[in-house]
Parts: sequence; structure tokens; C-alpha cells
Amino acid sequence: MDSPFLYNKYVTGQHFLGRKEDCTILGNLLSQGENVVIWEPVGAGKKSIVQQVLTRLKVAGMRFTVADVTALDVRSNETFVRRIGAAAIRMVASTPDEYERVVLQYLGGTHLVFDRKAFADSDTILSTNWDLDEADIKAVLRLPYLLSASRPDRMYMIVEEFQNIDLTEDGELVFKLMEEVMDEMRASGMKNFSYIFLGSQVNAMADIFVRRHFFYRRVQRLKLSRVEEREIVEHIIKGFLASGKVIDRDLIAGACRLFKCNLFYINHFTSICDSLSKGYIMEPVLLEALQTMLAIYKGRFISMMGDLTTFQVSLLKAIIDGYTKFSTAEVIRKYSLNSSANVRRVKDALMKKEIITFTGTDERPVILDPLFEYWLRNNYFKKN
Repeated sequence: MDSPFLYNKYVTGQHFLGRKEDCTILGNLLSQGENVVIWEPVGAGKKSIVQQVLTRLKVAGMRFTVADVTALDVRSNETFVRRIGAAAIRMVASTPDEYERVVLQYLGGTHLVFDRKAFADSDTILSTNWDLDEADIKAVLRLPYLLSASRPDRMYMIVEEFQNIDLTEDGELVFKLMEEVMDEMRASGMKNFSYIFLGSQVNAMADIFVRRHFFYRRVQRLKLSRVEEREIVEHIIKGFLASGKVIDRDLIAGACRLFKCNLFYINHFTSICDSLSKGYIMEPVLLEALQTMLAIYKGRFISMMGDLTTFQVSLLKAIIDGYTKFSTAEVIRKYSLNSSANVRRVKDALMKKEIITFTGTDERPVILDPLFEYWLRNNYFKKN
């Protein structure tokens, strides 16, 4: 029987929890041809809400084609451009002859070609016969818009881990050219194609879209709301009941608070509880499941801490101790942070490592990974 606690893939339908308003907003944006960006930590449900909304739109009768590409391993502009172009071509073509025809029609005169040998050897649709220039990049970025113009259905392209484009030799060039093409296509009335940018590195994404103002008024941000604890508890109880098991509501509520309603961790945790139990699930089962999860992620957490300087570890300790202002004389002295200038450098370094972020008008520090925060508090700093 399929487990009701899915954590190894995105979820839709009966497994999708909450965020009704978010789904409505995203559905409206996509129906209107808007570009959308979502950045949240790993496990927050970015891919799930996109797939949930796309499924609903399809059920409602909307016709569309979706391409899904990842920038996870992208370290060069050429890799990203070829990947975007290939994904766009696959949305409208399916054979080598069709691929070649599309490339000749829309990318003729560029340094991008369809090489039949490269396709036969490695399934490569776009090859290069010279270094790409700006004109080549813009031609590829125009491609999905032009291909969608002659089709009755909409086209969407999901770009996962979008922030990694900033790791190429000139990510800003790609951003600027994408902006130019977006403006050009919108001015010509082409709204049949939209991007859905997803990013799990929240500080890096905020740097691109907020601090540096790329894609300003060209992309709409959807900030995911927190799934209510009550909904998560009900989902878990029903999941256990389906397999003839019972669990105390308060125990599950406590787990939700520990994991700060992170759906990935909660589903992983309850899946372990499910495998460890029969009948009534008692507190010792939950404690064993928690220790199992800590054992699974311990190596990553130790590696994260080993990569930090003494100052960075000290600032994390101050956060765990409940401090929110780190430039005061008391905090600097207590945690040996040297100076307020050093505090700023340490904060920036921890943000670049995607360990902490700051939220709200009061710039409250938040450790992004709730299980890492628990491990820090209880296993590293031994506060409890």
C-alpha cells in the first residue's frame, strides 16, 4: 500500500495540504500569462504547489504544455542556454527531423545547431559550432515565446534552482538579456509563454530579485504561507488510521512545532514512525524516529559546522541563546565577536552559506533548517 507520508517527491491531490489562497493566487497568475517566482527553503513545498495548481488548471479545461528544467548543475551560460532551448524545442517537437526543422527555422544564423551525431550519442538537441554571443543567447531566450505564438495552448517553463545561474561566468548578463527579451515579447503582445522560477537558496534568490532588482515588475513573487499545524495533524492522524494505527494528537502537534511545519521533515518523520510501529503509537516510537532522523542528517550537519569559522559558530550560539541584536557591547563581549563590523561580516557569511536569514521589519534571525536548529541546540551546544 502506498504510504500517506510522502517526502521523496512532490505531492498533489489528497496528499497536498493547505495553502488554498496560495493556490488561487498562483492559478490566477498563470492563467493571466504572468511570470512567477517562488523561493523557499528545501522541503517547503514549492514544486508541490506548482504541480497542484497545474493539475487543477488542466482539470478546469485549460490547455497547456509544461517543460521542467533545472539549474542545479549549471555553472556556465552555455549550459543554461542550451538547456532552456532544448526544453522549449521538446515542447513542440519529438523526432530528430522535427528538432532539426525547428532549429533551422528559429535559430538559423546563430552558433547553435542540431547535430545528429551528438543527438544519437547523448540525446543533445542543441550543439554549438562557436562560442555563444549575446545575439545567440537572446535568440534562444526568444525561442519559447515564438514557438508558443503559433500554438493554441499556453506554454510554461519551470526553472528549478534558478539562483544557480548566478554561479556562471556572467549570470548578470543572462538576467539582463532575459529582461530584455521579456520586455520585447510583452511589447509585441506575446503572453502565451510564462516562466516559473523556483529557488531553495532563499538569500541568493532575495539577492537577485530584491536587492539587485532583477526582473522588477516582470515577475510576480508568490510567498508561500505556512501550512497550519491543525491541518498537518489531521492529515497525519488520518494517514495512520488508514493503516490501523492510532497516535496521540498532542504528540504530533509537538512534532509539527519541532519541525516548524516543514512538510518534508514532517513526512519523513511520520514515515519512520509508521515503519517502527504497530497499533497504538507511543512517545518512545516518536523519540526513536527523531533519533533516526538525526542519525541520517548528522553527517551533513557536522560538515556544515566544520565549514564555519569560530566567529560564525559563536554567532549561531548567540542565535540559539535567543539574542536578536548582535552588535551590542554585551553580545560582542559575551560571544567574543570582536566588533560590530565583524558581526556584519559574520552575518553575511552565514547568509551566503544559506544557514540563516533575517525576516520582518525587525530583522529577526532565523535558522533556515529546523532539524539543524534542533541538532545545534541539543547535540552541538547541548542546551537541553
